[in-house]
Amino acid sequence: MPDYPTIRLKPKAEARAIRHGFPWVFADEVVTDRRTRALTPGTFAVLEDAERRALGLVTVNPGSKIIGRMMDRNAATAIDQDWISARLRRALEHRTRLHDTPYYRLIHAEADGLPGVVIDRFGEAAVIQPNAAWAETHIALLADALQSVTGVTCIVKNGSGRARSLEGLGEDTSVLQGSLDGPVPVLMNGATYMADLLGGQKTGLFFDQRPNHAFAARLAHGARVLDVFSHVGGFSLAALAAGATHALAVDSSAPALELATRGAQASDVAARLETRQGDAFAVMEALHQENAQFDLVICDPPAFAPNKQALDAGLRAYERVAKLAAPLVAPGGYLGLCSCSHAADLGAFRNASARGIGRAGRKAQMIHTGFAGPDHPQLPQLAESGYLKAVFFRLNA
Repeated sequence: MPDYPTIRLKPKAEARAIRHGFPWVFADEVVTDRRTRALTPGTFAVLEDAERRALGLVTVNPGSKIIGRMMDRNAATAIDQDWISARLRRALEHRTRLHDTPYYRLIHAEADGLPGVVIDRFGEAAVIQPNAAWAETHIALLADALQSVTGVTCIVKNGSGRARSLEGLGEDTSVLQGSLDGPVPVLMNGATYMADLLGGQKTGLFFDQRPNHAFAARLAHGARVLDVFSHVGGFSLAALAAGATHALAVDSSAPALELATRGAQASDVAARLETRQGDAFAVMEALHQENAQFDLVICDPPAFAPNKQALDAGLRAYERVAKLAAPLVAPGGYLGLCSCSHAADLGAFRNASARGIGRAGRKAQMIHTGFAGPDHPQLPQLAESGYLKAVFFRLNA
């Protein structure tokens, strides 16, 4: 057995949740003596209950509110390339059953047994987000295991985002293996998307919305479509591929809209795509003043409620999105609203959306609720792993 240090739960800390699969240990649950505080972030340690019984092997970050993340229930496990490769192979088997093209989320953090690690695959390239200290420390080991298991020829480290800052990690995005010569084309839902793996948001493309893009596309044949917070054209390109007559993609990022245009060109639908750069709220207000109407409106904003402290303000923002979007939907048309805020559960988000539609003076039927695709598995004990919600309405008046 490797010679691991130990950390111990306080006598009143609840060990039952850990035994039943909850993967996190919070700082206020642990005896944080001088020895524990001195552990280097990313260290592996045996987690013990108050009676000194081993609960498993965790990775420790004394500077984070999540002081421990469960790595393995076997406290004697060695975390090496073989261990990582086994997790990757198990994840790859699931994804290859789901998809006949190599474009998907390969690792969804705790739900795939690699805490704080996100890996998206883009054909022969892959992007690793090491959002936990252990993954930052062992990034070369992760990359070597990834190349060995999948055969990808290019691996990018995306070291950006709020999750890393909460772990005390800095910004660092670079190519770890191979090379890139520009955005990567991704085939999905009948369209071709252009993913910027080095300079784009997150890993370059939002694979989690794939099934919601597909549902919206079912409503899009012959429709005029408005795609707000469009990023690289997620909903608009899928809608155009399904036969929408026209789509307007709205985003604050000029580079994202340029990639949407390039994706439309690659999909042979460029003549039917229009883009407008600007603040989404301001653009929706302007469209209302222009008396614009669309048969299908989709709004996929950023996380307005990334934590509990931001929940009330976030729900008001989602309500405002719905209030501004609803008047732009033609009678009998459809409105799709999305949230990637794990702090706003489905009920709260759905209610905020319905309030906004009502405040706009519209009547609606809710016709569909969507979530992330099955390449984004949820850990049942961790609500945060099921962050994405999409609700679709038909507006009749």
